Amino acid sequence: MKHFCIYTNSHKDKNFVLTERLRAFLTEQGVRCDVRVMGEDSAGQAETGADCILVLGGDGTMLKAAREFGGRNRVPLLGVNLGNLGYLTEVEPESAEAALTQLLRGDYELESRMMISGTVYKEDGTKKEEWALNDIVISKSGSQQVLRVHLYVNRRLLYKYLADGIIVTTPTGSTGYNLSAGGPIVEPSARLIVVTPVCPHTMNQRSIVLSPQDEVVIEIPAGTEGQIQTAAVNFDGCSVALKTGDAVRIVQSERTTDFVKLGRAGFLEVLHRKMSEN
Repeated sequence: MKHFCIYTNSHKDKNFVLTERLRAFLTEQGVRCDVRVMGEDSAGQAETGADCILVLGGDGTMLKAAREFGGRNRVPLLGVNLGNLGYLTEVEPESAEAALTQLLRGDYELESRMMISGTVYKEDGTKKEEWALNDIVISKSGSQQVLRVHLYVNRRLLYKYLADGIIVTTPTGSTGYNLSAGGPIVEPSARLIVVTPVCPHTMNQRSIVLSPQDEVVIEIPAGTEGQIQTAAVNFDGCSVALKTGDAVRIVQSERTTDFVKLGRAGFLEVLHRKMSEN
């Protein structure tokens, strides 16, 4: 790898201390290194021509980077953890130079992660497509106490939920909101889709694990006594408003995100360490 792009979270890396440290290190190794700041004008960022994106921040920063640099461009990501749990970030700041040295000598692997795409179909006939590495979450909004949603799988009605919301997650996103909502933890390189209700108003509702080839459609019906419901669908931080009559179709995306893997520790070993820290 001869060209790096450092994608940095200025709220996590105060005064860009780590950013400048790693840029200086890479420059000393004779490697070209650009810097992009999360939240700044991202026009053209995905066209940097970099061989690797070095992401400084937490899991949220990694998700932002995946949206901007991953997908069709397939620029691999390596995360340096400046957050809390850091399930998506492999490297700690104190060992960043050692990790980069290993990467530069070619001692690494690439792990491809599936993504999901969602198309919002509005009642007025318009539509909008987005995608997510982590999850697509539909949640209630406004003053309503609960959200009614209809879940279809492969064009057949599976369940009518009464809940605070519903999560459709990838294996990568299984350790995020899905885990907090009681959903299963999934090995991140797997290929499957998990549907988990958020605070369902029933005693026996559980997560549903689906094939990556399955099509999920979530409709927003009328509420109690025919009232208009308001909701929102969130694609890894990108939100779209919903209301009664709208629907979201979710399938496995053609896009994938590649992660640089330097360590030999398996997912379960990493999971044990992360969970033991809290």
